[in-house]
Amino acid sequence: MNKKLLSLAVAAAITAPAVALADATLYGKTHVSIDWFDIGSDEYKGWAVNRGEIGKGNGRANRLGVKGSEDLGAGLKAIYQVEFGIPLANERDYDFDNGEQRGLKMRNTYVGLKGGFGTFLVGRHDTPLKVSTSKLEMFNDTMADYEGTLGFDDIRADNTIAYITPSFGGFQFAAATIPGSASTVDGGKNRKANSLTEGYSLAATYGNGPWYFGAAYEVLTDQLSTAKANIDSAQAIFDAGFINASQLATIKTANADTSDYKKWRVGLGIRDLSGFYLSAIYEKQKSIGFVEKIMVGDKKKDNDADVWQGQLGYAFGNNMIKGMYGKKKLDIGNETKSWAVGFDHNFSKRTKVYALYTKVDADNKGTDEGDWKGFSLGMMYDF
Repeated sequence: MNKKLLSLAVAAAITAPAVALADATLYGKTHVSIDWFDIGSDEYKGWAVNRGEIGKGNGRANRLGVKGSEDLGAGLKAIYQVEFGIPLANERDYDFDNGEQRGLKMRNTYVGLKGGFGTFLVGRHDTPLKVSTSKLEMFNDTMADYEGTLGFDDIRADNTIAYITPSFGGFQFAAATIPGSASTVDGGKNRKANSLTEGYSLAATYGNGPWYFGAAYEVLTDQLSTAKANIDSAQAIFDAGFINASQLATIKTANADTSDYKKWRVGLGIRDLSGFYLSAIYEKQKSIGFVEKIMVGDKKKDNDADVWQGQLGYAFGNNMIKGMYGKKKLDIGNETKSWAVGFDHNFSKRTKVYALYTKVDADNKGTDEGDWKGFSLGMMYDF
């Protein structure tokens, strides 16, 4: 093939998909931060970029995606989204120059239908509980994120069937079910995780002007736990004659406190009322990690927690000053307190720089294991 024919072939290969994807939107987010940590439990005091391997707080949520829709007529649209999480720095391992090849991961990715009835989608998606208070989080995807400092439990479920209603005067409702798919939450196999509703999440939100409210309830059944997978596996091995009844009973006893993991959350906020931002969020966690009770001393205690946080911000011009304080209290006695202050400057609607300082004080059964503090200087660009 001569050079002219080769050029025409390459041009055709490039332009044909562009025509086919004319309604597609390419989008993304780049977020980098220069971080300093003082982490007592890891005996680390030093610098990192985008949290690094042992840094605290949440990841920076860099992403690249494509989304679009097709008009099907009668007010109905087919919708889709494919989104990748792409780390811009080494956030996962100690290898200095490997390009973090194992860092690529999938984010919200789905296909669905949208119309006057609302939105129906199937794929990978944030649960309604996670979405219910996301608009109230002023330190999202930073060192001071409320998930990474206090332990508010947000998940993005790999197997999601979700429905979101239209807005009714500011009110909106969302529901999602999570089929078991013979798997556990940490990637194990459990053939008894076979229900269409092995997990489910419900949320109601209200937004009108500066006022916002969200309430949600979420359940992950015990069949999604590693403990139930262990029992299921042991039963299969026993049935095959490889272990005896005593060994099977020992495994069942060791996992006897396994239970459904339940959460409910409520959040209330003011967003840009003459420049002021204010939010309060509370979450109740029951049977954390699918464990109903934990032995403390000579007594079993409920493995539950109360988590709350308040945030306050004031925007002036292209700037915002903000702060947060919160606490996580476990019934077994452990307690974590966290606070942060920050300053944002918006160069534009897409470009922001920030500086923040956060401190976490953990009291774990009379020790200070888990204490850390840090400073972060970052920049975000959305496209």
